[in-house]
Amino acid sequence: MVSRRGFLASGAAAAAAGAVGAVAGASAAGVAAEQNLETFAANREAQFFGPHQSGIELDIQAVTNMVALDLKDSVTKEDMLRWMRLLTDDISRLTRGEPVLADPAPELAIGAARFTAYVGFGPSLFAKLGLDSQLPEGFAELPAFSVDQLEDRYSGGDVLIHIAADDPVVLAHGTRGLVRDSMPFASVRWVQPGFAHSPGMIPAGLTHRNLMGQVDGTANPELGSEDFNSVVWIDEGPEWIRGGTLMVFRRIAMQLDTWDQLGTPSKEEVIGRKLSNGAPLTGTNESDVPDLGARHPNGLLVIPEFAHIRRAAPVESAERIFRRPFSYDNGMNERGSMDVGLLWTAYQRDISRQYLPIQRRLEKLDLLNKWTVPIGSAVFAIPGGVQGSELIAEPLFS
Repeated sequence: MVSRRGFLASGAAAAAAGAVGAVAGASAAGVAAEQNLETFAANREAQFFGPHQSGIELDIQAVTNMVALDLKDSVTKEDMLRWMRLLTDDISRLTRGEPVLADPAPELAIGAARFTAYVGFGPSLFAKLGLDSQLPEGFAELPAFSVDQLEDRYSGGDVLIHIAADDPVVLAHGTRGLVRDSMPFASVRWVQPGFAHSPGMIPAGLTHRNLMGQVDGTANPELGSEDFNSVVWIDEGPEWIRGGTLMVFRRIAMQLDTWDQLGTPSKEEVIGRKLSNGAPLTGTNESDVPDLGARHPNGLLVIPEFAHIRRAAPVESAERIFRRPFSYDNGMNERGSMDVGLLWTAYQRDISRQYLPIQRRLEKLDLLNKWTVPIGSAVFAIPGGVQGSELIAEPLFS
């Protein structure tokens, strides 16, 4: 029989054990939460399978590599199918945070980190493979613009693989795998790395800033909206492009030495927006619609004729695009001048009706041209997505 003292003692011991267990449980939960926070990027996975290739209708990732390749002379449509089979399998694995088949460094597949990669084709590929009948409407090389100072090392290409992630090691590992499996079919024409804000720097959905200090991407169609669908995704024409889009790439160098000499009011007039929050000079919030007719008491336009947002504003309803720019920074020279700018990409259904009218207005009268110079340029048709056992661009090369 247990005495009263023994009963009380055992009860106290049990209570103490319970308290210790509770503290231990709370401590373990805290450690688990901290670990989840530490590795949250590794567990963030983008969707690979679906009606569209992944990496376009997505909040911009932290780092990117844009890889352009030129076909080897002997490559045929049958070879392209073999290449697309490799890339489809590679990208689907890397998107899940897994190593590719026969990966020589599988230990670098440390997590998904919102890895994405999509494949696109330049106009030159269609000519080389006798596929001119498969060209989408409104897809052709861009005309020369008077503001261009293009360099071959940043321009053109038969095939684009645009890779992005929230971690530079994941990005580098994925890029190596995709390029390695591409070498039997093509040679690398150029690689252009870029970056945006790291995860956690700004809330999801907010517009990122470029290295001139501007918010860049205001007035984009909202991700997942019908507006986005109508601006970006193609739903007619050749089968392979349905669910895809047309991409314009421009490498734009920034002249920060002279830009940094301007005061804030001058910079804001050049852009037509406030540097503090991206609001138009006629508004309070970034999302406010610019009042292009507003004037100061002295009669001068609040948003000047030369302001970038006035020149880029749609004249026709079709003149809208989805912009997704990454920054680049190649350091500085001995004089302290920085080699920086944008890897600027724009997505649309028809380049001739959406991008070109905007660019022609910017070419004629956009004061921002004094501080920005396009030094690279290319266009690519991005096939639709894959589902089940499909391959990227399978209908194009079958």
